[in-house]
Parts: sequence; C-alpha cells; structure tokens
Amino acid sequence: MPLKPSAQRVQDLLGEHGFDLQVVEMPDSTRTSAEAAAACGCTVAQIGKSLVFRAAESGRPVLVVASGVNRVDEKKVAELLGEPLARADPEFVRASTGYAIGGVAPIGHAVAPAVYLDADLMVLERIWCAAGTPNAVFELTPADLQAMTGGTVLDLRKG
Repeated sequence: MPLKPSAQRVQDLLGEHGFDLQVVEMPDSTRTSAEAAAACGCTVAQIGKSLVFRAAESGRPVLVVASGVNRVDEKKVAELLGEPLARADPEFVRASTGYAIGGVAPIGHAVAPAVYLDADLMVLERIWCAAGTPNAVFELTPADLQAMTGGTVLDLRKG
C-alpha cells in the first residue's frame, strides 16, 4: 500500500541521505508520545517527539527532538540558542517544516531549523520519530538521528 505523500517524502529523503530506514504508517494515531509508543510497541521514552518553537527575535524555527517522557526546559534551549523561544502556532509549524503538528519529521524542513536533541534519547538503542503524518513513524538509532539532523545534544529535561 503506498504511503501518503508527506510520509513518502520522508521515505524518499531518508533514502537520498543514505539511511536504510523504513517509514511505516500505523492504523492508529501516533500523534502523541503515548499513542506512538502503543502503536510501535516501545516505551514512551523511545519516542523522539518533535517540538517546534520560534526564535523570538530572529523568527527562525527551532526543532527540539525530545524523549517522549521528558518536558523540555525551554530556558536551556534559549540559552544555547542565544535568544528567547516563542510558541509556534500551527501555521508557523506547517510553513517552516512542511508538516502538520503531530507528524513533524526530524528532516526535510522547508526552512532549516536550529536543532537540539535530548541527551536522554542518545543512550537508547532504538528510537522512533514521526514521519510526516499523524500516523507515520520510522525506527532509527540515536546516532542516525544526530547524523541526519546535525543537532546539538543537551540535557533538555525540565527541573
């Protein structure tokens, strides 16, 4: 069965960048970390949730890929970025990433974001990330995630 266009775009990008990874469309939603973990048969910690922010001064998109169990300390990200973070509304997310909220893949963004990766993801053997739609995902290693995004790894946990 063919993938939906956004999921196929992620599959094509993975192949173009030399990653032998498979996008899977699940029958149920993977929009939230809990839904994704249930659909993928993994722990919530293994879900790499994509959070998009807007840099408050420059307007640049900021992508944070965090473990599904963690709340992100926005102050830590803003400190490293060098400017405060602002909320990104759904229109900003779609315009800057090319994806709707709930399906934001870590690659293939319309506007290159600043990327930050949760250190807690980096110690896991396998993780799952969104692949362009609210029910499409792909399994990868933390090293794959870092290689494909060039993201800066940091302790993102709040508290």
